[in-house]
Amino acid sequence: MNDATAARQEWFGHPRGLSTLFFTELWERFSYYGMRALLILFMTDSANRGLGMNPESAGAIYGLYTFGVYALALPGGWIADRLVGQRRAVLYGGILIALGHYSLAVPSLATFYAGLALIVLGTGLLKPNVSAIVGDLYSDKGARRDAGFSIFYMGINIGAFAGPLVCSYLGEPRDGAGWVNWHYGFGAAGVGMTLALVQYVLGQKYLGDAGKLKEDAAGQLQAAWRQFGIGLAIVVALTAAIVVLSSTGILPITLLGFAQSTGLVVTALVAVYFVWVIGWVCRDSLERKRVGVCAALFFGAAMFWSGFEQAGSSMNLFARDFTNRMFFGSEITAGTLQSVNPLFIIIMAPVMGAVWVWLANRSPSIPIKFAYGLVLLGAGFLVLAWGSTYVGEGSKVGMQWLVVTYFLHTVGELCLSPVGLSSITKLSPSRLVGQMMGIWFMGSALGNLIAGLVAGYIEEMPLPQLFGTVAAIVIGAGVLFFLASPAIKKLIGKLE
Repeated sequence: MNDATAARQEWFGHPRGLSTLFFTELWERFSYYGMRALLILFMTDSANRGLGMNPESAGAIYGLYTFGVYALALPGGWIADRLVGQRRAVLYGGILIALGHYSLAVPSLATFYAGLALIVLGTGLLKPNVSAIVGDLYSDKGARRDAGFSIFYMGINIGAFAGPLVCSYLGEPRDGAGWVNWHYGFGAAGVGMTLALVQYVLGQKYLGDAGKLKEDAAGQLQAAWRQFGIGLAIVVALTAAIVVLSSTGILPITLLGFAQSTGLVVTALVAVYFVWVIGWVCRDSLERKRVGVCAALFFGAAMFWSGFEQAGSSMNLFARDFTNRMFFGSEITAGTLQSVNPLFIIIMAPVMGAVWVWLANRSPSIPIKFAYGLVLLGAGFLVLAWGSTYVGEGSKVGMQWLVVTYFLHTVGELCLSPVGLSSITKLSPSRLVGQMMGIWFMGSALGNLIAGLVAGYIEEMPLPQLFGTVAAIVIGAGVLFFLASPAIKKLIGKLE
């Protein structure tokens, strides 16, 4: 079978290449979420060969790491659009991710930080571009493409379900399991990423021309490589300057202060980026309007992920320290509860995908779906705030509080996230899809950074107040989307 014939094959009514990307992302998410289930627990553990950090420092590192994972999606999209194409960007990114997980499997502080850096670099290349290739498989921008993204999103969550179960079982300390070691869990994540790479290389023939470097970009490679070199030199120079100024005491920088400043700086840069694209890059008023909608979706995504991604930070610490995890006479790991959300998605994603297709033109608009997602996220935190009122000296609460919270978060996620992924590929000018996917993941980056910082308050602020504040903020954002939906729908216009 030649590549052209392979590319025309179908998979459950969708392009056969969707299966390649489905399983690639499945194993990549296995590695990411398996490692994430251990990360803040490992950093705050002092009794079982962890790093013994306080929650504030661990939360800042966690936030900066998860921020970096998604923040580098923007340059990763640019590199794919201008230099190597999305197909090769996914391959190179996967290799870096695998090396990062294997580095974490080596028990030393230097390899710990090196591993985090490699995963950040690799995910920045892989994450936005594998999603962009999914969009490139479809010639239309209708319900079939939305359904394809929902299927792809289910693959993400199969990996996210299995990863914490396997990695926390191998890595998270517990009574009666003296053989367990944090680094076994990190190594298992590396094996998962290796499987992703093998599957991706074998299945590339089904992708056809999707994800290849565009002709207009191929004609400007020399200029693009020059721009890349200049940008890299600036980043290296700024990093070196910060290190020198900090080490000499000229510019005192604390870990927490750096994390907080990073969020403010990046927010400002994203705002400048949107102004630049709308003012100078867009070619007509329709492009300007739709990029403006992308800016609104970025805001909604950042607000949503700032709450949702506390699953791996504050909610993970809540599961370990304040939750009774006895299940049929045995105590399960805190990381096991990280699989509850993806389990709900595996069950519900096909149903939600079928509902969107069935509703077709009657389906809620993009901003209304975002509003539903944010309000449901806030409702989940209200449940957790209520449950945390029962936490007392030496007493813990049942797992049902977290399970109900994760259920509400799941329904909210299914309203917002796959719709957001598909909407960005629909609304973005075709020549900027990679960069706009990078911007979408920049919203995730900011949300993850905030989620890490919130975890630092888990020992300082009363839990009902902490989770109640988060609930109020995200519900307020949802109300804004409800109110702004008519204006946003008008800016979108009619999609083909």
